[in-house]
Amino acid sequence: MIIEQKLKDIQSRAADIEAQMNSGTISGEELTRLSKEYSRLSEILPLISQYFQIAQGIADATEMQHDPELRALALEQLSELNHALPDVERSLQIALLPRDDADDNSVIMEIRAGVGGEESALFAGDLFNQYKSYALRQGWKVEVIEENATSLRGYKEVVFKIDGAGAYGRMKFESGIHRVQRVPETEAGGRIHTSAASVAVMPEAKDIDVVIEDKDIRIDVFRASGAGGQHVNKTDSAIRITHFPSGLVVTCQNERSQFQNKAAAMAVLRSKLYEKQRMEQMNASNASRKSMVGSGDRSEKIRTYNFPEQRVTDHRIKLTLYKLDDILAGGGGLDEMIDALIAADQLERLTSME
Repeated sequence: MIIEQKLKDIQSRAADIEAQMNSGTISGEELTRLSKEYSRLSEILPLISQYFQIAQGIADATEMQHDPELRALALEQLSELNHALPDVERSLQIALLPRDDADDNSVIMEIRAGVGGEESALFAGDLFNQYKSYALRQGWKVEVIEENATSLRGYKEVVFKIDGAGAYGRMKFESGIHRVQRVPETEAGGRIHTSAASVAVMPEAKDIDVVIEDKDIRIDVFRASGAGGQHVNKTDSAIRITHFPSGLVVTCQNERSQFQNKAAAMAVLRSKLYEKQRMEQMNASNASRKSMVGSGDRSEKIRTYNFPEQRVTDHRIKLTLYKLDDILAGGGGLDEMIDALIAADQLERLTSME
């Protein structure tokens, strides 16, 4: 049941923030923080107004019942309002669920070929193109940070950033093992093979999220090279950063300068550490609950792409869509899959609160 006083408190808080922002007395980080909070509350305010309008309508119609001349109209209004109320209450419950602060962040994604040799690398390339196309459809920017390409346009590994507001909130359920079933280009006998690639999705971390001490890292500089060992430039511009406390190693050689590669590698390292902290906190707080949509662990099998049947199945929510080409093109089918995962997560969290 929605607590009306809590809704009134939200309305008061929004009005208070608006007054502070219009006063001209705050600036800098405080203004940024308040703007973000107000933006979040602004999404909820229309639902709160709708809820109170329905509640008041029910109260008025209940009173009207006692007037014989208005009784028929009152009963009709009560029926309509009581039918609308549960939907508004559920929308409010979802809007008031604790929000992951990282949902608004940009993301850093890693795709790595798994079992299946060259066919796995080709599938990793398909997944990269899928997410790249999807991101561009959303109006987001895509920047490749590190890539290890094969001669057949596949990837043994590719690391890239998707820069856009809300990117992590949409992409976070893509972490895990993606499996493909198809006849490989390299297969002369026409047999269907199964191979896989792993996807990791991390919210981009800010400097304030993770502090990395100079003493905890070693930075190695080496000469960048391309596929097949061909040098892509003649200077020692590639960067490898080793983080001793965690054992993480990050490399970057895609940028032209050593400075740019270092900045990109540090961004990846910071995001990896941020995600590690978040997962540890999440596991501690959710120890008694196994998530329906998975843990985000890249070792968990989450989805199968079956080419002969043109189907994509998400095993976490048991959803199958016969829209393989559209999904791999980053089209509406992928949106449909992501929306279903978000809805499943919301339903699970609502159920755990009841």
